Order: sequence, then C-alpha cells, then structure tokens
Amino acid sequence: MTSAALFTLLFLFMFLGMPVAVALGLSSVATILFFSDDSLSSVALKLYEALSEHYTLLAIPFFILSSAFLSTGGVARRLITFAVNLVGHIRGGLAMASVMACMMFAAVSGSSPATVAAIGTIVIAGMVRSGYPEKFAAGVIANAGTLGILIPPSIVMLVYAAATEVSAARMFMAGFIPGLMMGFFLMVAIYIVARIKGYPSQPWPGFRALFKSGLIASGGLMLIVIVLGSIYGGIASPTEAAAVSAVYAFLVSVFGYRDMGPLKHVPWRKEGEGAASIVVRNTLQMAWAFPKSVFDNEVRETILDGAKVAIMLLFVIANAMLFAHVLTTERIPHIIAETIIHWGLEPWLFLVVVNLLLLAAGNFMEPSAILLIMAPILFPIAMQLGIDPIHLGIIMVVNMEIGMLTPPVGLNLFVTAGITGHSIGWVIKAAFPWLLLLLFFLMIITYVPQVSLFLPEYIDHLKGYN
Repeated sequence: MTSAALFTLLFLFMFLGMPVAVALGLSSVATILFFSDDSLSSVALKLYEALSEHYTLLAIPFFILSSAFLSTGGVARRLITFAVNLVGHIRGGLAMASVMACMMFAAVSGSSPATVAAIGTIVIAGMVRSGYPEKFAAGVIANAGTLGILIPPSIVMLVYAAATEVSAARMFMAGFIPGLMMGFFLMVAIYIVARIKGYPSQPWPGFRALFKSGLIASGGLMLIVIVLGSIYGGIASPTEAAAVSAVYAFLVSVFGYRDMGPLKHVPWRKEGEGAASIVVRNTLQMAWAFPKSVFDNEVRETILDGAKVAIMLLFVIANAMLFAHVLTTERIPHIIAETIIHWGLEPWLFLVVVNLLLLAAGNFMEPSAILLIMAPILFPIAMQLGIDPIHLGIIMVVNMEIGMLTPPVGLNLFVTAGITGHSIGWVIKAAFPWLLLLLFFLMIITYVPQVSLFLPEYIDHLKGYN
C-alpha cells in the first residue's frame, strides 16, 4: 500500500507539471504523513543529512564552478584548435576533431550540456563552412557531447556514488576506458561516412603549429592531469580535487588566458618587449588585478551562474534522497530483490530489464533524478545477483547519455537546437543515426564488464603490489 501510494503520488505530481524535485519531495512527505509509520521529523533530518553527511556531494558545486569558468574563459576554442591541428588532415578530420575536443572538454567540465554548448557553438558553424552538411555536424556534436558525463570527472558519477555509497574515485577510473572507447567508435564511424560521402579534410598544419596549439591548450589540458592524476594517484579525494579544479579554472581563465576579468585583452607580451620587462610588467599587473578580480562583473556573473546550477542540482538531490529514504524505510528495494531472486531471474536478463527501465526513464527525467530514484532500488538487486556495483554504475551512466538524446527531455537536443536555430524534430533526425551507435556501445558496456572494471582493478592491484 505504501509503495503504491508513493509511486502513484510521484507520477501524479509530475503529470500535473510539477518540477521533478518538488514532485519527489512532496510525494515523499505525503507518503510519510498519511501511509507510513515513520516520523514526520525524519523529513527535516533526512534533508539535512542528504547534503551534510555525503562528503562526495561537496565535489559537485566545485566541478560546476570549474566548468563555468572554463566555458566562459575560451578554453573550448583552444582545445578545438589543437584537435583540428592533430587530426584535421584526415578525411572527415574536422568532425573527428570536434569529437576529440568534446572528449577533452568533457574531462574538464563533467557536464554534457556544457560540452555541447562550449564545443558546438564553435565547430558546427565551422564544419558547415568547410563543406559538411549541417545535419551531419549537429548529429555528431549532440552525440559526442554526451561524453561529458562518461569521461571523468563526471557530476553524474558523483551522484551515483553518493546514492549507493560506492567509491567516487573508482567510478572515475571505471569511466575512463569506456569514454575513450566511445570517442574512438564515433571517430571511426565519422571516417567511414566521410570516405563514402567525400567529406573534406584540412591541410596538414605542420608539427610546429601542432606543438604551438598544444602548448596554448595546455592551460586547460593540465586540469585533466591535476584532477585525474591526484585522484588516481591517491593524493586527493574527488572532493579535494574538485576544489583544486575550481581554483585552477579561475586562475587559468582570469590570469592565464585572460579572456575575462580585469586583465581581459591585456597581452602577455607586447611587441618589442624584452624578457625582463615582460616578467616585471606581468607580475605587477597580476598583483594589481588579483584583488580587483573579486569584484569584476564577469567573474561575479560566472560564479553566480555556477551557484544557480549547483543549488538547483543539490535541491533535486536532497529531495531524491528523501524519496530514497522512504523507499528504504518501507523495504521496497529489498522486497523487489527477494521477489526477483525467488523468480530465478538471471543476471543477464536483469541487466536487460535495467537498460529498458533506464532508457524509458531517460525520456522524461533529468539524469541525476533518475539515478537517485533508481539506484537505491536496483543496487540491492544487483548485489544479490553478484553484479559489480561499479559496473552497474557505468551501465546507468551510459543509459543517462542516451537519455540526453531522447525526447521530450533530452537536454543535448535542446542545446543543439538552440545553437543551430532548427526545431527539436530536426535535431532528433540529425542525432538518430549516431544514437544507434550509442545503443551498440551500451550493449558492449552491459555484457563486457571488464571494459569498465579493468582500470580500477588494475590500479587496486598496483596499490596492493606496492
């Protein structure tokens, strides 16, 4: 009775047009009040615990702030230039460079819509000017942008780690190889299509231009080394690495690239200026600009935008945690797990059900909300069936990727539509052929667990060996 009331109220509130976070919280409170033996005081306690006792969740605002600075600070443009110089000379190279740029930006942002917005705004128009069909360009970017939540650091992985209390560091390790594999699949598919359709290639810029663009892009690329290196090396936790990434992104955007803040458009080197003069002038300018940057309008707006996104996401998480609390209190996941075990459901068949369930949910809900609702239900069942929790997490993340491309709530579709100026229907048609590739990739991730588990198990082995 209680479980029926909980889910009935949830879907009723969502059908009435309530935001997902409000529907989750209100259905949970109503269930506790009218159908459960649990105390109403547990509502306030659980809302407090959701955001105060989950240390991993502290990483989310930091990664969002880091992404906000990097999206505003021109890092995407430099990554695209480097990627084009690297692979642009191959047939279909500009599209392949777009995928590579998405992969690199994903590794510093952790967000799919941010990746599509930052990379797609520049490369879709550039691909059209170079002779690619606009529908082809839009489809590639919409799909490549989904790598933002698969390649670590990923905000969605942090949400899963908080919901199931698995290691966020191991989740990041597990997402690295699948992220590279998906990017490789996309680039191979682009190359095949480009050869068949006769899409153009860029002239080889030479090693000097490649080295120069790589050096310029290294300001953003170093963040990958700092964050993932510190986590994989056991130097810092994901939350500590996220805090460092936010500070680093601020310094790179304001003082390194100088695309925002008080030093905006001030060059590092003026024509005819000597080395000593460069050092003295830049040292004095940065000393003067550092306190002023705190009050700079662009910096303040970037921080405010990041704070709005973080507050919205944390509000969803708090209410979803309350929903999960009701599920756990009423033993709903355990009852489902016992029923499935009683039926003798095989692990492979259970994973089919998981994929179908998550693909359906991805049509209507935001990834973080889906994970926070479904993970507490699916996690105990997976443990009973002997499925690795990290493997389950990567399966869920890949399903969330696909959810970014399925209407009516596919966020990447809306971002791509905004960039191109076309309708959602047009973007859906553009993204569909590439979505089939994602579904094929989901099958590999689901039934070849070592794709996800190889790196975390190998690093654990090295630590044990040392």
